[in-house]
Amino acid sequence: MRALRYLLLVATLSSLAARAVAEPAPLTRERFVASLASDLSSHFNLEGDLQLDFIRPWSPPARLAEIWTIEITEYPTVPSASMLVRCRVLADSIAVADATLVLRAALWRDVWAARQPLAKDSTFDPAVLDTRRVDLLREREALPVNVGDRSYSFARTIGSGRLLTWHDIARRPLVRKGDLVEVSAVEGQLLITMQAMAMENGSQGETVTVRNPVSRRDFAATVVDENRVQVRF
Repeated sequence: MRALRYLLLVATLSSLAARAVAEPAPLTRERFVASLASDLSSHFNLEGDLQLDFIRPWSPPARLAEIWTIEITEYPTVPSASMLVRCRVLADSIAVADATLVLRAALWRDVWAARQPLAKDSTFDPAVLDTRRVDLLREREALPVNVGDRSYSFARTIGSGRLLTWHDIARRPLVRKGDLVEVSAVEGQLLITMQAMAMENGSQGETVTVRNPVSRRDFAATVVDENRVQVRF
């Protein structure tokens, strides 16, 4: 009997909760903006916290609905600090308003900043860097913190306190012209190694020309590690 009462109580509470969720409500500004931000982030594949605000006044439809849906009918060409967006508002699947909005946008994300002066050609090292939160729609060249590891080096001298940009880093050469490198030739289960001379610089994953020092013949190989390349047949 006690178990039956418990089940009846749970069913009653669930029914009341369902009614509360389905109760008609007005479309709030916060919900409208959050829906637009989610849609724009998905459409442009944005990473970070997209925040929007209205440049011109906007008023929600003067009605109640159980389910509000906002559909963007025309996207801007690219995400920017100021965007024009056209959208349709549906209340319980019925279109109730079309709106043309001018939005102020900010895309907040953590980026790298130099904690100390950084020398050109030195290896990328997060230990000498700080992170800062910036608006990437205004600091478009800033380097996000998910980019950069020891396969990169600094492409130029960088002053202390400056934000890093995409132009400040480059893939670090693992193979340098004139150096002897180990060549691995792989065919099925067969592995042969030899030495060759690199005829050009190469970063990880790049194809470089190397020379057999005995036959003096050149061939192409893929850079796989420091002073190591691989050939597949």
